[in-house]
Amino acid sequence: MKSFRFLIPVLILFMSLSSFGQQIALPFEQGLRQAQEKGLLQSGDLHSVWPLVVSGKADTINYHDLKPMSGKFGNTWLGRKLFTESLITVKNPDFNLAIDPLVGFEAGRDSRKDDITWLNTRGFRGKGSIGEKFSFYTAFYESQAVFPTWVDSITRSLAVVPGQAFTKNFKDRGFDFAFAEGHFIYSPSKYFDFRFGHGKNFIGDGYRSLLLSDAAFNYPYLMINTKVWNLQYTNLYAQFQELTKSGGSWTPWNKKYATMHHLSWNVTEWFNVSIFEAVVWQAADSTGPRGFEVNYLNPVIFYRPVEFSLSSPDNVLMGGSMRFTINKKYLIFAQFMLDEFKLEHVRKGDGWWANKHGFQIGAKAFDLFNIPNLYVQAEYNHVRPYTYAHNVSLQNYGHYNQPLAHPKGANFRETVFIASYRKQRLMLDYKLIAGTFGADTSGLNFGGDIFKSYNTYVYEFGNKIGQGLKTRLIQHDFKASWLVNPATNLQLSAGITLRNENSTKSARQTTFLWFGLRSALFNRYYDW
Repeated sequence: MKSFRFLIPVLILFMSLSSFGQQIALPFEQGLRQAQEKGLLQSGDLHSVWPLVVSGKADTINYHDLKPMSGKFGNTWLGRKLFTESLITVKNPDFNLAIDPLVGFEAGRDSRKDDITWLNTRGFRGKGSIGEKFSFYTAFYESQAVFPTWVDSITRSLAVVPGQAFTKNFKDRGFDFAFAEGHFIYSPSKYFDFRFGHGKNFIGDGYRSLLLSDAAFNYPYLMINTKVWNLQYTNLYAQFQELTKSGGSWTPWNKKYATMHHLSWNVTEWFNVSIFEAVVWQAADSTGPRGFEVNYLNPVIFYRPVEFSLSSPDNVLMGGSMRFTINKKYLIFAQFMLDEFKLEHVRKGDGWWANKHGFQIGAKAFDLFNIPNLYVQAEYNHVRPYTYAHNVSLQNYGHYNQPLAHPKGANFRETVFIASYRKQRLMLDYKLIAGTFGADTSGLNFGGDIFKSYNTYVYEFGNKIGQGLKTRLIQHDFKASWLVNPATNLQLSAGITLRNENSTKSARQTTFLWFGLRSALFNRYYDW
């Protein structure tokens, strides 16, 4: 909280502005996102900063055309609570509240393990509003798990469950971890909303984001959204942690700060363009504590000139995106991230190590072939070695042992294909991930690990994606679900994962069968 005390006067300044109606942040989960995007395309008001802050009520997740449960039992109090509504609701003109239990019970079988994998998650969620200006959200999950082989390997290497916090050992083979998030939103007028919380954010139109994704763990942040005309301007102030201590140590970790700007412009009903910039700096260096650099509070500047004026070694990144909409049903999108480059070397194509950048291109289709709720997405992601890293390793573009953009970090290319179909409460999902990446080997830094200083690069020239231990990944995920309760997106699901990861040193093939009951309110990324 001390890190953000300088922002209190800013909030007070806007409290005198007139209110215009309650605002809430919708959960950012892939299935819910599809329904949200589809609705926003019809209105022409999509700016691709997630979670969305929209006008609405405190206990609503909108699947638009979903019908309530029929029959006598569906209309009883118990039937409504099981299949339609939040468990506890309070509604009056000045105050709204919804409280729900959250669960995640899963069991599975991994072909590379001799025993059963399982997940046991219990938690709660509370959300609501006070008057017309304030809304709030809080959720807590406590979990124990035995993961399938590849997730277990990732978790042990990171000392972190991907996207879900630091771990403790549970019995012989499992993990114990907790996950908490929350925020409050203050909406003084139709032009501004302020969200202060502990959670995740995502910028972009793709399944992945090369600017800012929700793959890493939660962090404290303040986000200010300003909407005027066809513009949305987002300021994000955040604090991240660098887990430089060995796994199992509860000693305080090194902290760093970041300030990000994102300007999105709906040029026409069918064309959007945006620009993005971010600066990351460590909270303390050899000269002593730095704290939050006040020069980076200016909400309308480009950071590179400020960085030069401060003689600063901070990590500055820039990027942007474009999106084309066709018939309000189809999207073509592109995104790029620029870390560092010299045009001279780009023209030569000499593979200079410091030409660090990434790009994404993709397309989406809603109601494909005029079939309601048939959704298809394809995208390609491409990030050169050493992108997102920094010469001072503490200033990399990462948090809690995971990248803030693509979970793979750098030195990879990847193709993603997603297809989903929903008919009332029945949901069918398929996802393909096919990628090539270069892993470090022989103790050398080939550019995939953003947490290593880029000063340890191997070659000055001739760098290319896949250098190091070249590894190919193909993962198929099939899932069938039945929506139990839309209030918490509670789903009864079963699925199969087919994963094949091969390099010149090893070949790992996994078939994983699972089923479970889960409140799907955030994304889990086990596909990299």
